[in-house]
Amino acid sequence: MAATELPTPTVGPVSKLAPKPMRFVLNWGRRYSLWVFNFGLACCAIEFIAASTSRHDFIRFGVIPFANGPRQADLMIVSGTVTDKMAPAVKRLYEQMPDPKYVISFGACSNTGGPYWDSYCVTNGVDQIIPVDVYVPGCPPRPEALLYGITKLQEKIAAEHLGDRYGAERA
Repeated sequence: MAATELPTPTVGPVSKLAPKPMRFVLNWGRRYSLWVFNFGLACCAIEFIAASTSRHDFIRFGVIPFANGPRQADLMIVSGTVTDKMAPAVKRLYEQMPDPKYVISFGACSNTGGPYWDSYCVTNGVDQIIPVDVYVPGCPPRPEALLYGITKLQEKIAAEHLGDRYGAERA
């Protein structure tokens, strides 16, 4: 049976006319209900797990730590070294996420390749494959750094206009 192509979701031209209070409410909902898809590739993934425990408790920020898969997630956190062999999987999972979708690059390895930047098989940053909204530095970053990155992403979501995010070609 052939796969049916679904139309690409668009932001309608009327979205530019949406009143500011309406955009505030919609952005508030997106800001405080982020379902996370963790793409842990190395040691930084352990720090992500530490951030989701009761000691650091990022659920209090409205972040639900473990989505069932990319189709139920709003936020992808890429942590660890992205190799050239793993890069297509990262891109495929990102493309499976529904719009609007956000990405946090967590750790030096996912930001720039880290200490392995000169290796023949390492992608020098996940931003070479998918767009990144927030970078969290460190090797490995502490859980508090991830919480700070999440708050920065929430500030970005609160100020965004989806028509600007997806450009005129999708409007």
